[in-house]
Amino acid sequence: MQAEQTGPLGEAGEPPGERPPLRGSARGRNNRLAASVPLGETDPPDQVELAVIGLGYVGLPLAREAASIGLRVLGLDRDPRVVEALNTGHSHVDDVSDEDVRRMLTAGFLASTDDACLARAQAIVICVPTPLGKDGGPDLGAVTAATRTVARRLRPGQLVVLESTTYPGTTEEVVRPLLEESGLRAGADFALAFSPERIDPGNTAHGLRTTPKVVGGCTPSCAARAVAFYGKLVDTVVQAKGTREAEMAKLLENTYRHVNIALVNELAVISHELHVDLWDAIRCAGTKPFGFQAFRPSPGVGGHCIPIDPNYLSYKVRSSLGYEFRFVELAQEINRRMPEYVVRRAQDLLNHAGRPLHGSRVLLLGVTYKPDVADQRESPALPVARLLREREAEISFHDPHVRLWSVDGVNIPRVTDVMAAAREHDLTILLQDHSAYDLPALGDAARLLFDTRGRIFRPGVEVL
Repeated sequence: MQAEQTGPLGEAGEPPGERPPLRGSARGRNNRLAASVPLGETDPPDQVELAVIGLGYVGLPLAREAASIGLRVLGLDRDPRVVEALNTGHSHVDDVSDEDVRRMLTAGFLASTDDACLARAQAIVICVPTPLGKDGGPDLGAVTAATRTVARRLRPGQLVVLESTTYPGTTEEVVRPLLEESGLRAGADFALAFSPERIDPGNTAHGLRTTPKVVGGCTPSCAARAVAFYGKLVDTVVQAKGTREAEMAKLLENTYRHVNIALVNELAVISHELHVDLWDAIRCAGTKPFGFQAFRPSPGVGGHCIPIDPNYLSYKVRSSLGYEFRFVELAQEINRRMPEYVVRRAQDLLNHAGRPLHGSRVLLLGVTYKPDVADQRESPALPVARLLREREAEISFHDPHVRLWSVDGVNIPRVTDVMAAAREHDLTILLQDHSAYDLPALGDAARLLFDTRGRIFRPGVEVL
């Protein structure tokens, strides 16, 4: 394992401004956690090395990696269906196969809905969702619930890590106070850190082990514990100055993508009006060996990260600084209106062929948010379909990874023969370029084809 340090951590003691020690805490004996409560002295006889809270797209791959190197792992999830499926060898996550789960079980993995298991763990990692609330701001309900659960079971010597994406300050201002209601103090009695998840569903080239892991601790001793733990699981650990820097790093990564996608999406709109082939311009610009990274137009942004995370950063700016983060908010506005633009272009294409959108049969291909996965979270296919239905188009869909798909509670008919359906429908819209699709054949078969992913460049095919 290679460790990198991105900023100074100061002297051996705790950083300036550290809270005074609780009376009788380990801080009074020694201000280094590892010395104050040695691992093993308070461990129960049936201890495990890791407990993962939240067994979804982030937590389950983490549990798999830990089990694969021989760590004893427990998983906690509030959904009994998930727990039962995992304990019988069935995965609900694209990147974790049933065979992976069976190997985990053989290695001693156990999923549970009983939080009593947390007391047995040397390390507890929180991997729960951080969605948006009804007001568009952060919803930390799952994080606070998980943290309170940990606090009830917390014992001296444990390491607690938050991996859920959130705004800078969450670990110190939300998680730490809740954990310290236990009477134990972070940095003295237990270790607390933040390490942002970097799971990319469907990416086989960059998995958990090969993707560098950013880690920030509440204190130097907390950071040391977290770095040592993740050093067992990943090839490279990157140590941040603190938890806030680690939290900001994740938001920077996703806001960077969000803003650049918005830039190229607005360029797509402008270029169409100016009769410029933006895709060719991107190809040419991509030959520059420095100072340029290619982003490509799309029908919108999807997944749990890119559409959500910039809102957390905007919230932090507004709530702490009192002004708007206009750059991010403009990007959100541009990306949110792309489904409307796609439908308008689809209508123009039909009108040019002498047909109204009203009553036309429209086939949507690919309803997941990225290629070759079943994950539909925040997929732009949903608002596209909703807008088409509002305009009374008759829509059907196909996706090799999705059997059932509904829009606002209405089940959308699924076709089985893509080529036959493309010949029968008035318009086919490629929303996701799954590798299962024969794109040249699709270009031949479709009456009208609108490619929103820039994959089929040939006469007669409309490209976003």
